[in-house]
Amino acid sequence: MSNLLTVSPSPHIHSDDSTRKIMYRVVFALIPALIWSVFVFGADALRVTAIAVIACIAVEYLIQKYLMKVKPSINDGSALITGILLAFNVPAGLPWWIIVIGAVAAMGIGKLSFGGLGNNIFNPALVGRVFLLISFPVQMTTWPANQQAGTDAVSSATPLAVIKEGITSGTPVSQLFSEMPAATDMLLGNTTGSLGEISALMLIIGGLYMLFKKVITWHIPVSVIGSVAIIAGIFWLADPQSYVNPVYHLLTGGLMLGAIFMATDMVTSPMTPRGQIIYGVGIGAITISIRLFGAYPEGISFAILIMNAFTPLINNYVKPKRFGGK
Repeated sequence: MSNLLTVSPSPHIHSDDSTRKIMYRVVFALIPALIWSVFVFGADALRVTAIAVIACIAVEYLIQKYLMKVKPSINDGSALITGILLAFNVPAGLPWWIIVIGAVAAMGIGKLSFGGLGNNIFNPALVGRVFLLISFPVQMTTWPANQQAGTDAVSSATPLAVIKEGITSGTPVSQLFSEMPAATDMLLGNTTGSLGEISALMLIIGGLYMLFKKVITWHIPVSVIGSVAIIAGIFWLADPQSYVNPVYHLLTGGLMLGAIFMATDMVTSPMTPRGQIIYGVGIGAITISIRLFGAYPEGISFAILIMNAFTPLINNYVKPKRFGGK
């Protein structure tokens, strides 16, 4: 009798979903943005993505096999996603060795140092991205120009950088508009930046697919995007010559990538819908605060990592109701 298994009480939820299936649905959702980045940046986009993916998978395999002495889990698709998202957070012209360093930071520090998938408290790809931004600020902020514009790869400012530099120097927003792409160009991707931040439309398409497949829910993306829009709108209405309208904040930088693909990471985000809304509003508020008042033109990466750290507290504060409880 002592060998009998102890089975927890019902209810039990049965599903044919698996970690591998979920991960590859996310990969599929990233394909439109990846295709568009290749269209905009050419072979460099494929080069950066391939190096990041191979490096992330290799680092996970080597650490698990030779340091952790466990069976490598590279087939679950999580390392593949981390590699793609890391590539989406760096410029297309980044040297290969810097990408490899980012992969080591993402997998070694951001994921495996906590025990692997399901145990990490920070989004691994963002750990790699922030590590590279701090370590190699020049290379990480040298943006190749959009090849569709007929120019060579040169250092060009992103719309967020133009806004930040112009407002800091006292240039009226109405004058800055002449230096920035139109909202339709930012929506479609006719601008510059990291691989994953040039086309908000392609990211939204991927997000809708994940919603349809129930990989994510609406709570985090809507609360992140909504809080950024509301806070940016308040400042814009108060002083339209010192702050840009919310549309530019929504369509520029990595906001869509972060809100749809990074903040929704199941491991590092809260479990309950109410907790996810609190988490998303926190990300949005921190993001717009950094953009408006911080030293960096972008803030989504830092905001997500900060709120990742608050996820255990949010889960503790917003607990789901027990089944059958009052």
